[in-house]
Amino acid sequence: MADTPSSFSEKFQPISGFDSPRYAGPATFMRLPLIDLAAADIGEVDIGIVGVPWDGGTTNRPGTRHGPRQLRDYSTMIRAIHPATNLNPFKARNVADLGDAPVNPADLADALQRITGFYSRLKEKGITPLSAGGDHLISYPILKALACDGPVGMIHFDAHTDLFDNYFGGFKYTHGTPFRRAIEDGYLDPKRVVQIGIRGTMYDGEDIEWGLEHGVRIIRMEEFEDLGVDAVMEEARAIVGDQKTYVTFDIDSLDPSFAPGTGTPEIGGFTTREAQRMVRKLAGLNLIGADLVEVSPPFDPAGGTAWAGVSLMFELLCVLATSPSTTRPGF
Repeated sequence: MADTPSSFSEKFQPISGFDSPRYAGPATFMRLPLIDLAAADIGEVDIGIVGVPWDGGTTNRPGTRHGPRQLRDYSTMIRAIHPATNLNPFKARNVADLGDAPVNPADLADALQRITGFYSRLKEKGITPLSAGGDHLISYPILKALACDGPVGMIHFDAHTDLFDNYFGGFKYTHGTPFRRAIEDGYLDPKRVVQIGIRGTMYDGEDIEWGLEHGVRIIRMEEFEDLGVDAVMEEARAIVGDQKTYVTFDIDSLDPSFAPGTGTPEIGGFTTREAQRMVRKLAGLNLIGADLVEVSPPFDPAGGTAWAGVSLMFELLCVLATSPSTTRPGF
């Protein structure tokens, strides 16, 4: 994984902290160039980092619409080389900040349509997206775009299943329903969906029952503790296999002692070290995209949640950079 290709583009390299202080200049994801989808060199981008500043699906504590801006700011502390694998993802693939997906804070249906349209353009251009939310409903329109030609698998790190049917007497689109909708609409293959870290008090358990009935592998936190990281991730890899797979990481899968800045915290979650180990074990899978969601700056005054979030985004970037889906001739 330490090999560096000879054909990466210098113009896609992040600004080094040796050349400019990390607190200086406009903030972009990981200090990468900001490129518009209409730019002439957009076709050279392999992996695009995108913000989705929207929390119209939130049912309790809002604020994740501000997540992408805070994550961008904190991501200026990310350096180029992975400490364990020695991989430099910016020399393995051409990576750029593609700005924010268009959203509509006043109209949920229109926001979902706008987000899907943006990611459809990325798919058409062959760009693998790494997204920063936003609440977890953003995963649904992203999957709608990326899986338009057939259902994909998913590895999902979360305290909650997000498999509920509806809220408030029939409302179908909230941050608690995206993966039920994605399964029903044919964007996810439930038998290739693994959910890791599920915990917390429950409304009625209907979401878990529905998931199990449809073949979703739900690994609750107690089972995770019994099995351990290696066994859990070995099983997850076996379930998704070598077919197309999406990764979604809800920051509330971390214990609130590591990530208090989120709308629905649950005690008893992952440590940041466990999260790093699990994400690293995604390397080599056929990944078509990933997201990190539910960072809420209003509940994160010290910034620790955002720092954990962007650190995990870098881990996700590194596994995306080694995925067969991002391979470009000449790399």
